[in-house]
Amino acid sequence: MLRNLTTLYGYKLAASDGDIGRVKDFYFDDKTWVIRYLVADTGLWLAGRLVLLAPHAFGRFDEVEGKVMLINLTRQQIESSPSIESHKPVSRQYEVEYYRYYGWPAYWNGGAMWGLGGYPVVLPPSRDELKAHQQYHHRDDKHLRSAHAITGYHIQTVDGTIGHVSGLIVDDRSWAIRKLVVESGHWYSGKEILITPNKIERISYEDSKVFVSLTKKDIQQTSENEIAKAGAGAPENFSD
Repeated sequence: MLRNLTTLYGYKLAASDGDIGRVKDFYFDDKTWVIRYLVADTGLWLAGRLVLLAPHAFGRFDEVEGKVMLINLTRQQIESSPSIESHKPVSRQYEVEYYRYYGWPAYWNGGAMWGLGGYPVVLPPSRDELKAHQQYHHRDDKHLRSAHAITGYHIQTVDGTIGHVSGLIVDDRSWAIRKLVVESGHWYSGKEILITPNKIERISYEDSKVFVSLTKKDIQQTSENEIAKAGAGAPENFSD
C-alpha cells in the first residue's frame, strides 16, 4: 500500500510487549529514495534519547483499534540498542553497530535497494558481510535526511520556482519513496502535484530547495494524470 508519511506522524508505536512511543520522523536516503529509519519519540520512557527503528522491525498497521504501528521488537531490545547521541549525524560506524546488534543484513552490501533484495528482510549477516562492515567505520552517511525537515522546501523547475514540498508517498512494504507531494500554491490554483524521484536532480539543504528536471509546462501537462493515477487527487492513503 502507498501512504503519505505525513499521515503516519504521531502514530502510536507498539513493541511486542508494550508501547514505546510515537512516530516523530523518518530518515530517508536522498540518493536511492528509500526510508532507512523511523525516528521514535519515546516520551518519558527513554527521555532525551533519539531512537531509530529500521524497516526490518516494522510490523503491520493496526488502524481498527487506533493509529498504531506494530514493531517486531521487545522494549528491552530497543532500550539496549546502540545509542545515537554520540553519533550525530548518523554515521556508517553507528549503522554498523546498529545492524550488528540486531543481526540484520546491511543495506549497503549489495546492489539492490536493501542490499541483496528489494525489501527489508530479517536474516543473519554472512561472514563476508560482517567483514565488509569494517570498511565503513568513521564515515558519515551524508545521504540520510529528515523527511520532516524537507517539508516546506520549494520546488525549483528549469524555468522557475513553484510550490513547496508537503509530503512523501511511500510503499509500506519496500519503504521506497514513490512520489514527492507538492503544494502548488497560487501558481497552479493550489493543486497538489506529484513528482517521481527520477525527475529530482538534487536537494539543496542550504537553499531549502528541491531541483527537478521539469519545466512548469511539463508539470501542468502531467500533474492531472499523475494525481488521478495516485488516488483522484487525495494522496494521503493510496492503494497499489
